[in-house]
Amino acid sequence: MATATADMIDYPKIAKGALGAGVLTLVLASLVVGIETISAPTGITYDTRYTAVFAAAIGVAIVYFLAQLLKAGKPAIPLIAGAVLLALTLLMALAQTGEWEIARLVPFESPVVTWAIMLVPLSLVIRAGLVTWRSSPASVGKPAHERIHFADFYRRINTKFAILLIVVAVALPFMPFADRRLVDVATLVLAYIMLGWGLNIVVGLAGLLDLGYVAFYAVGAYSYAMLSVNYGVSFWFALPIAGTMAALFGVILGFPVLRLRGDYLAIVTLGFGEMIRVIIINWWWFTGGPNGINKVARPSFFGLEFDRSPPEGVQSFHTFFGLDYSPNQRVFFLYFVILAFALLTNLFTLRIRKLPIGRAWEALREDETACRALGINPRNTKLTAFAIGAMFAGMAGSFFAARQGFVSPESFVFIESAIILAIVVLGGLGSQIGIVLAAIALIGLPEFFRDLQDYRMLAFGIGMVLIMIWRPGGLLAHRDPTIYLHKTKAHSAAGAGAQP
Repeated sequence: MATATADMIDYPKIAKGALGAGVLTLVLASLVVGIETISAPTGITYDTRYTAVFAAAIGVAIVYFLAQLLKAGKPAIPLIAGAVLLALTLLMALAQTGEWEIARLVPFESPVVTWAIMLVPLSLVIRAGLVTWRSSPASVGKPAHERIHFADFYRRINTKFAILLIVVAVALPFMPFADRRLVDVATLVLAYIMLGWGLNIVVGLAGLLDLGYVAFYAVGAYSYAMLSVNYGVSFWFALPIAGTMAALFGVILGFPVLRLRGDYLAIVTLGFGEMIRVIIINWWWFTGGPNGINKVARPSFFGLEFDRSPPEGVQSFHTFFGLDYSPNQRVFFLYFVILAFALLTNLFTLRIRKLPIGRAWEALREDETACRALGINPRNTKLTAFAIGAMFAGMAGSFFAARQGFVSPESFVFIESAIILAIVVLGGLGSQIGIVLAAIALIGLPEFFRDLQDYRMLAFGIGMVLIMIWRPGGLLAHRDPTIYLHKTKAHSAAGAGAQP
């Protein structure tokens, strides 16, 4: 953060930039938000929302001006103004929620939009507060090694935070506010967390950019679907088979790309993902083609089915335990299944990082030439990364098929690979907890903000741009080395060997 003095700040230049940002927002919002088409019995009509457009333009200009002042080293004005904006947006959100009389003055129709906008002044206040605290005499007077840095703070709390997340995940279905929808969304988030941790082996640890990861997801899903429908194989028996099949395809992908790096590697993996999808569509007599595969068997609990009336000779879950039948029982069971899978994936990744193959992946990521000079075989290292990452994708795919009871090619398009990669990059390459936070932000939150459907992609793009500006390495970009040659007392006290 720059420490410019007041006479060095070019206020006219900052005001000009704020005006330009406001005008640009006015133009873009007029096209995206200003006009809404409505399907009526008499035909398609439109409605205008220019009040919201002008409010957004003015808000962007003000926030831009305050952010530039903060960047110039003047946190006092942004802190006070941000607090005023935060109080104003909070008042508007409460007015809409409580249906107060002043709610008609709020420029945004949905209270969810107002709550979302409140995050902007909140982040401004937090950032200005941190700058103010760091520039205070109490902080400036301390030696550099005694100041609290984010890396030290993260190193101290990461293990406790991980334990807290696990406890919350286990207790979630038993919370008073937990309903079927919440648990179902949490199940979806956990599936993407497992996929993110699997891709993190390839991208975060080995440094191999993979844009076709959804192909292994599809292989696992179709492997279980075909085994279940055609041969009656149970989910638990087919699970390792699906993972093995996906790992085999990972090796098949790995051989042609052994000598490729960077953009060329990304293009080939992207093509591989599209090839798998096209094969699934065209090989209709084997995969069902565009129609997919229906009536995929759901997983059972040690042979106990979750149906109200299971087939003859099969006992139901609620009958065995003397419970009343509820469709939520299957939903909660699937939630704990994917939670166990995700935790095993995380545990496996943390353990394998400390093995020679895990350190070889990190060496390959840093410098392949130096890795080869040290006697590490890049071919085997890449193949193991692709195979193990694909194995977890295949297991997640088999769970997806079992949860849905149906698979089709539409579930395995390129956008799925992009979302999984975005989770890994947004969370921070190599960061396990960062992937959890990114999956919640990208998968969980949009499910609860359906009122923002007109703004979802716009908000997603703005959020990614802000992350690139403020946290270019990801939400939790810091990670400790896997192994220390000379471990200091500070590392020992902070628990440097804990979860990254």
